[in-house]
Amino acid sequence: MARRIIVCDGAELARLWGRIGASDDEILNWIPREDEPRARPPGFYTLQGGLTVDAILKLGLKAGDEFALVSEETSFLRAAVSVVGEAAPEAPVLVLTDRVAADDLPEHPCLRSTGLRSLIRGNIDEEFDHLSNLRRVVDLRALVDRREKLGILLQPDPDPDGIACGYALRALFGRKSPTAPLISFGGVQRPENQAMIQALGLDVRTVTPEELDAFDGLALVDVQPTVFGENPPARVRSVDVVIDHHPERSGYDAVIKDIRPAYGATATILTEYIRAAGMELRPRLATALVYGIKTDTQLLGRETSRHDMAAFAYLHAHHSPALLRRIERPALPAEGLRALGRGLVSSRIEDGIHLLVLGRVREDVIPQVADLALQAEGAEWAIAAGLVGADLVFSVRNVGYVRAAGEVVRAVVEGLGVGGGHRSMAKGIIPLKAFRKVYGGASRERIRVALHDAFVRAIHGDVG
Repeated sequence: MARRIIVCDGAELARLWGRIGASDDEILNWIPREDEPRARPPGFYTLQGGLTVDAILKLGLKAGDEFALVSEETSFLRAAVSVVGEAAPEAPVLVLTDRVAADDLPEHPCLRSTGLRSLIRGNIDEEFDHLSNLRRVVDLRALVDRREKLGILLQPDPDPDGIACGYALRALFGRKSPTAPLISFGGVQRPENQAMIQALGLDVRTVTPEELDAFDGLALVDVQPTVFGENPPARVRSVDVVIDHHPERSGYDAVIKDIRPAYGATATILTEYIRAAGMELRPRLATALVYGIKTDTQLLGRETSRHDMAAFAYLHAHHSPALLRRIERPALPAEGLRALGRGLVSSRIEDGIHLLVLGRVREDVIPQVADLALQAEGAEWAIAAGLVGADLVFSVRNVGYVRAAGEVVRAVVEGLGVGGGHRSMAKGIIPLKAFRKVYGGASRERIRVALHDAFVRAIHGDVG
C-alpha cells in the first residue's frame, strides 16, 4: 500500500500537522531546528541524519510512496526537493508552504505546491489526490512522447463521454489531430453526438482493425479492448494506455491502465488529470467534459461519486452554456417529425411502456423519438422502433430507477440479434428475416405487439 511520507521543518510545523490530524497511511518525520526545543512532537519520528539522501533512503521507500514537504523556508524546501528527487526519482512531491513561491523551487517532474495554514484535513487529502493524478499525467506523457503517431481509440458509435475523453487526452498531450486522431471502428450515429463533434470542431475517423498498423501508439478511453468481442483484433490486445470507468476486464495488456469503476464517467478521470496538471481549461473542452459527465450520470443522478460531483462543479465554472445548448438540442429533421407523427397515431402506454413504431426511417431519428417518448405521462419505459435497411432497430429509454435497460434489451434480442447499453438507455438490432421467422411478419401492429410482450417478459422476468 502506498504511503505518504511527511517531512516537517521543525517542531512548530510538526505540531500544526498533528493538530490537523494525520491519516493512517502517513509516516510523520520532523527535522529539529536549532532555534527551538528538541522535544519530539507526538506521533513524529526524527529524521535521522537530517536532510540527506541516506536519511530518506533509511525510511524504507516503496513503490507508490508520495512525499509532502512542509516548510516556510526557501532554502529548506529547495534542498528537500533536490534530496527527495535524488533518493526517490519516481516519487511525486507535494510542497506545503504559505511563503515560498513555486517558481523558487527546483525542477522536478512531478511536483505540486499549495498553501499550508489555510488548509484543513479534507483539503490536504484533496491535494494528495491531485498529486496522485499528476503522477499519472507525468507517466502518460513520458510514455506517449515516444510515439510519433498515437491513435486514440473510442468505442464504436462513440458516446459523449468517450468523445470528450478523447478530446481531453489529446489536449493533455499537447497534440493535434494529425499526430493523435480520434478513431473508432464505427461512426458516430446519434444526432446529439453528431451535433457534439460538429459544435466542437472534432473529427472521429472510422477505421478498420488493419488500419491500426499505421499507429505506433494506441490509447483507449472509456472502453477496454475486450469490448470489441471475445477475440478482439490483435493490435488492441496490447496497447499503451487504457483509461475507463467501466468494470475492469481481463484478456489484454496495457503499459498504463487507469480503471476506476467507482466513477460515474471517464470524463471525471480526465478532468482530474487536467486539474492536477494545471492546464488552462478552455470553454470548448470544459463543455465537452461537462456533457460527458452529464450524460453518463444522468445529470449526476445515476451511479455518481463525490469525484463526479467535484469534477462537474469545476467544469461548470469554465464551460459555455450556449455551446452546451447547441449540443443538447439537435434539430429533428422533417422526416423525423413525420415519423414521430406516424408513431404517435397508434402509440399507447401499457404496463408503463410507451412504444412507438415509426415504420421505415433514418436511423438517427429513432433515439430522438425515444427521448421524446419518455416524457409521456405514466411512461417508465419508452421504446422507439423503426425499419432501417434490412433490420428492425429500436432505442430504449427508462426513468433510471427500474431494471437496467441494457440487460432488458439483451434479453429481448437473445437468439435474434444484438443489443445492449446502460442503465437508462439502450439499443437493439434484429434482422427482419429473423424477426419474421419468429413472429410471422413485420407489420407495424405485429412489431408493436411482439416488442411490447418481449419487453414485459424481460422487465418483469429473470434477466440476470
